[in-house]
Amino acid sequence: QVQLVESGGGLVQAGDSLRLSCAASGRTLSSYITGWFRQAPGKEREFVAAISRNGGSTRYADPVKGRFTISRDNAKNTVNLLMNSLKPEDTAVYYCAASSGFLLLERLPQYDYWGQGTQVTVSS
Repeated sequence: QVQLVESGGGLVQAGDSLRLSCAASGRTLSSYITGWFRQAPGKEREFVAAISRNGGSTRYADPVKGRFTISRDNAKNTVNLLMNSLKPEDTAVYYCAASSGFLLLERLPQYDYWGQGTQVTVSS
């Protein structure tokens, strides 16, 4: 199985940008569809973005569309999430996830492997 570790979270001001990274080990990241999810206190985990194995296709949740960009560097075995124009409502723990499937789905059961999460806090 693949192991995933997120990094790059922190405390930022509204309107700022932040880059999250997900480092994979145990398997080649190009073997998996990779996605980002987030979970705020008291809320269920929600889909943020996903990217295909070769990076040719992406999918975004409506609240982040136009602000967030998912990318991958298979040579470095990493997937990244660039978050621009951050809003307080983006505050959450962000999780990297990997799927052995072939469709970029927004539903959690599609993803088999998860990182431990990294906290992103956006102040107003």
